[in-house]
Amino acid sequence: MSRKRHRLVPETFGLKRRRELGDVEADPLRGESGSARAAVAEIVRLFPRVLFEDALPPIALRSQVYSLVPDRTVADRQLKALQEQGEIRIVQLGFDLDAQGIMFTEDYRTRVLKACDGRPYAAAVQKFLASVLPACGDLSFQQDQMTQTFGFRDPEITQLVKAGVLTVRDAGSWWLAVPGAGRFIKYFVKGRQTVLSMVRKAKYRELLLSELLGRRAPASVRLGLAYHVHDLIGAQLVDCVSTTSGTLLRLPET
Repeated sequence: MSRKRHRLVPETFGLKRRRELGDVEADPLRGESGSARAAVAEIVRLFPRVLFEDALPPIALRSQVYSLVPDRTVADRQLKALQEQGEIRIVQLGFDLDAQGIMFTEDYRTRVLKACDGRPYAAAVQKFLASVLPACGDLSFQQDQMTQTFGFRDPEITQLVKAGVLTVRDAGSWWLAVPGAGRFIKYFVKGRQTVLSMVRKAKYRELLLSELLGRRAPASVRLGLAYHVHDLIGAQLVDCVSTTSGTLLRLPET
């Protein structure tokens, strides 16, 4: 695959170039290490920070990690360990029950502090980042947990919701959230639909990965083709077929 094209996995994942393998192209979707951390790091490198003026923490989706670590049990176990160690944060993105965003904790903390700087709710956010974030890796928080364990008053919780750090899950519980993530979700959903349509419109509803990544991204694909292809594969919206010409993306039979 040409260096001028986006590659789904760089050589640091241990992949060999096609010229080293003869006529059969290496599968660009699998990391030999099987490391979920390395997979998250690769996806966040694809995240278009400039598009969001570096205001959002780079986000990877769980589905994208599955494209690089195909054994989901292994991937989930490693992600859980990273979460428990405090290295990553996981949030519900809301557009799908299975849609979870993954960020490195330091990226999340830095961007949230920047987003809330000088705002009326800055003190509540700083308290949350200093007390809750290091102590609890959960996706959501309960009323008793916030008030009794971490000492937040109801007005402070309201400020966290206004800041976009928490979103209401149901009465007395809240999801961890990313301030300003709405625009990312809008771009992601639209881009996913567009890239899936590119495969659907191809002959036999299949397309070589190298050909897809070699195309100019449509205007609606704001996050980049490679970013979305990881999602389509990991979410099993397309099948991957190995051929002598390289990896073929094919719509599953319905």
